[in-house]
Amino acid sequence: MTEAAASSQAVSSSQAVVATEFGGPDVLTLVDLPIRVPSNGEVLLEVRAAAVNRADVKFYSGAFGTDPCSVPMRLGLEVSGVVAAVGPDVSTVSVGDEVVAQPVNGGYAERVLVAADDVFPKPPTLSFEQASGLLMVGGAAAHLVAAAGVGPGDTVLVHGAGGGVGQVVVQLLLARGARVIGTASPRRHDDLRAQGVEPVAYGEGLADRVRALAPDGVDAALDTVGTDEAVDVSVELVADRSRIATIAAFDRAPGLGIKLLGNGKGADPGDALRAASRHELLELARQGKLDVVVDRTYPLADVRAAHDYVLSGHASGKVVLIP
Repeated sequence: MTEAAASSQAVSSSQAVVATEFGGPDVLTLVDLPIRVPSNGEVLLEVRAAAVNRADVKFYSGAFGTDPCSVPMRLGLEVSGVVAAVGPDVSTVSVGDEVVAQPVNGGYAERVLVAADDVFPKPPTLSFEQASGLLMVGGAAAHLVAAAGVGPGDTVLVHGAGGGVGQVVVQLLLARGARVIGTASPRRHDDLRAQGVEPVAYGEGLADRVRALAPDGVDAALDTVGTDEAVDVSVELVADRSRIATIAAFDRAPGLGIKLLGNGKGADPGDALRAASRHELLELARQGKLDVVVDRTYPLADVRAAHDYVLSGHASGKVVLIP
């Protein structure tokens, strides 16, 4: 995550966000950094939008380690933008192409160098802001759906259907022909119904409300929130625990025999599956079958406010930085 030292190849500069030390959003600072000419296998992007992800917070907060050699630290794992230059051997994209890129090292910036293999055409159906926030949450969503073995005709309970990952999960499930029951706050219910989801309010009595909707039972449960309620109701309603998957219940999943996905201790990271899902996600978006909800956008200079908002837990969609 650290920025490489400037070389004689530097041809311009770019404003970029760095974490100067480990801590909260107050350690995030906008600085000028050199940008060099892309070498073999690289693409230089003019960033139009950079998605904010919880993983970014974990890096600078120290949740992933506090090696002093890793600061100052570049942030930003996925972006959308326009190709500004390509390496000598790159033929997959051309200057001027509108693209998305993930994973990225240092996407909170005006310009960023990215491996050409991780750059893809931007679906014209998505704005730059939407496209910047598709691939990370989409990869997690695809991993959940695959882990639970969901197919046509399955009835699936999604915990946190109105959240960033949950919104993509329900779209992938519906595209597979599944019936989707999703927990969400009442203010999100109309939006979920419009997508084809049967919404239920979380809280006391959740299991009974789901049973009323699905008296023949629930085949699988996908948890994006990690609350005790989500875990307990999933275990209560789904007979086959191998068809319950979570990306959040790190403490409880191992002892209950449900699938734990992601980067936590003992979890299946699913790196190959998530990487492979990028093509499917972008194709579904191109066909108009996959949407990304953007809650708020912030100028790059307001990165601290953007992270404060993400940490508040009130975001109902992606939070995006605009250089």
